[in-house]
Amino acid sequence: MIGLLQRVSSARVDIGPDTIGAIGAGLMVLIGVERGDTERTGDRLVERLVGYRVFPDDHGKMNLSVADIGAGLLLVPQFTLPADTRKGARPSLSGAAPPDEGERLFDHVVRRARARHPLVETGRFGAHMQVSLTNDGPVTFTLRVAPPT
Repeated sequence: MIGLLQRVSSARVDIGPDTIGAIGAGLMVLIGVERGDTERTGDRLVERLVGYRVFPDDHGKMNLSVADIGAGLLLVPQFTLPADTRKGARPSLSGAAPPDEGERLFDHVVRRARARHPLVETGRFGAHMQVSLTNDGPVTFTLRVAPPT
């Protein structure tokens, strides 16, 4: 499972004229579910997201997590994130989990995140979304949790 996280001062997800998820300061995370991912993979990704230290402390060092500062999490399903781009002129999406499995595991991640953190907003699996954000820094990291072997 892949989480592309961006530290933001604000972020939102719109579907047509409706905003379906929005946060102020926090992390906007694109989540890509790969073939072979499990609930355990999702649990580990949530653990890392909630505890990942990307916010500055009083000395300006990235030493605080979203949990430490009570910031928001905006979780957005991103089917194309696991794409293989190593060759050719078009990405291969064969590494992504099938849609039904991807949706099931994305929903699992959302449930686990909400159980661990008070402010979790989401995008909608399978929808055509417009994602807007103001990256703070910019600070962007890729977290990858390998499927169990």
